[in-house]
Amino acid sequence: MSSAHAADPPAAEQIALHRQPGFVSFLVSRLAAVFAMQIQAVVVAWQVYAITRDPMSLAYVGLAQFLPMVVLLLPAGDLVDRFPRKRILQLSWGVQALCSAMLLALSLAASERVGAFYAVLALFGCARAFTGPALQSLLPNIVPRAQLAQAIALNSAIMKIAVIGGPMLGGILYALGGGSLAYATCLGCFAIALAALLPVPIRFSEAATSLEATAWRRFTAGIGYIRRQPIILGAISLDLFAVLLGGVVALLPIYAQEVLHVGPEGLGALRSAIAVGALLMGIYLGVRGIKRHAGMVMFVAVAIFGVANLVFAFSTLFWLSLLAMLVAGAADMISVYVRMTVIQLATPDEMRGRVNAVNMLFIGSSNELGEFRAGSMAAWLGAVPAAVIGGLGTLAVVGAWMRLFPTLRRVDRFDDASH
Repeated sequence: MSSAHAADPPAAEQIALHRQPGFVSFLVSRLAAVFAMQIQAVVVAWQVYAITRDPMSLAYVGLAQFLPMVVLLLPAGDLVDRFPRKRILQLSWGVQALCSAMLLALSLAASERVGAFYAVLALFGCARAFTGPALQSLLPNIVPRAQLAQAIALNSAIMKIAVIGGPMLGGILYALGGGSLAYATCLGCFAIALAALLPVPIRFSEAATSLEATAWRRFTAGIGYIRRQPIILGAISLDLFAVLLGGVVALLPIYAQEVLHVGPEGLGALRSAIAVGALLMGIYLGVRGIKRHAGMVMFVAVAIFGVANLVFAFSTLFWLSLLAMLVAGAADMISVYVRMTVIQLATPDEMRGRVNAVNMLFIGSSNELGEFRAGSMAAWLGAVPAAVIGGLGTLAVVGAWMRLFPTLRRVDRFDDASH
């Protein structure tokens, strides 16, 4: 297979993004799959808690999916660089559809064997390990390089529709028909995802077979490449520590009950505000994009994320807290947009699977550890001090990273990050 993505046909770049062959089908495919995942996440957590009445069971729901995914991410990145990415994605979504079918069977049987649910979720986590690197690496094979930044922004924005609507739809489906109706819907969504992916053409370079002699050398090649590229290392680690220190999502239930006194409806609104801010910013970036000073824009966005979390930490007004979460979501979307575009453009196609696997490993770890950091610190110091320390920590990371990674700070146009 060729690896000459840099030589995209000029004619392809003249076609509007939404008219690029396969791009809309790719978005429909991914949107359907994310809807299925979001619906399933809400329903399975509800079912497991209804069976056990044990809050720790919810932790095990997350752990059952997270641990297999972490273990398999690096091998998955290697396979994504060695075999057709579209085929790997199809197989991954096929296994996830199988998991929805198994959960449907458990619901129809009215099973209360919680271990069976955990086993299905572990298989689901294994499949998700392959989904992430394949998805992230496939987009540059579908759209021309010049339109990649716009495609990433629109893709991220549209996914927020599923993140906002999926949990709500899952709750409605469960109320109407229990787990059986919800899981049947998930199965249908995965079927739509697989059908929409079929006609998507791979038009630009796809990875050539890796020549590293051993599996271990192939697995670690992505880590080694990131270490040698300060732009990629800086972008990934900035996000890692910003989310690890600054995230307040785990604290939202405490704020809703004890600080803002708004109840479960207010908690839902706060969580939605983050997604709505990201959605609106994603649409804007998809239309306008960032033309200059990309590196500095990312640093400023992460700093705004930290300031917004500080405002939320001190706020006792519900409308101000909502606004802070909206701004935090928008700033995070800018950071994601710049980071993902820089990583994709700075990575050769034959390394994208492994580099994206490492990136996803960092993202997953930062989210999980960030929630642990916030929760444990809130238990020791209280929710407000935990949120304040997190926001100040994010600002400190921005200042330190601007000094440690001047190459990233000086990225002007996205093409400056090209490998």
